[in-house]
Amino acid sequence: MGLSGGMDSVTLLGIFLEQGYEVHCCNFYYGAKHNQYEKVAFAQVIEYYQSKNLPVIPHSIDLSAAFSDFKSNLLLSGEAIPEGHYEEESMRLTVVPGRNLIFTSIMAGLAESIEADYVALGVHSGDHHIYPDCRDEFIKALNYAVYLGSDQKVKIIAPLINDTKTSILEKGFALLTPIPYHLTRTCYKNQGVSCGKCGSCRERLEAFENIGKTDPIKYE
Repeated sequence: MGLSGGMDSVTLLGIFLEQGYEVHCCNFYYGAKHNQYEKVAFAQVIEYYQSKNLPVIPHSIDLSAAFSDFKSNLLLSGEAIPEGHYEEESMRLTVVPGRNLIFTSIMAGLAESIEADYVALGVHSGDHHIYPDCRDEFIKALNYAVYLGSDQKVKIIAPLINDTKTSILEKGFALLTPIPYHLTRTCYKNQGVSCGKCGSCRERLEAFENIGKTDPIKYE
């Protein structure tokens, strides 16, 4: 599965572990402004679950060279991260062309190499408006392409695709093993402390507010 270190993918990891799966977790460094902080979150989340003797296997994959000529404000080479609500049109500036297509292709190759049956993505309904590679029709097409190109018939799944950030949190807090939300990273900006102003931060804060809980991470 793809594990960015954000609350969605970490929740999905927790769900799979509670269901008894061994999970190979792929973290991609691709030159995004927040990658260095995601990388720390990824390592800490892996350590958290391994300390509980749960079967998580990390894979850190550097794609910074491949993305070096891509255009997006999310990348270090791009302009400033827009502030405002996640559904505002300005957030389209953070789209990274082909990102999930590339990530999933690599994970599908890894899955076939280790004889895994599934590649799991943590996309959710809040992503659909802005990011075309997080929509249900794209995931279905991607699954079909990977299935056709795989001797082992690896399948692409996105169990949270119809969930909101709020319902994802509700699922996370219902698990027996607590999700380490205090270790997760959501902010898109290139700074150690989350800004609380970008669309990604605001959507996260709204979700915690909706379920009546306080977000455990620090904000600017």
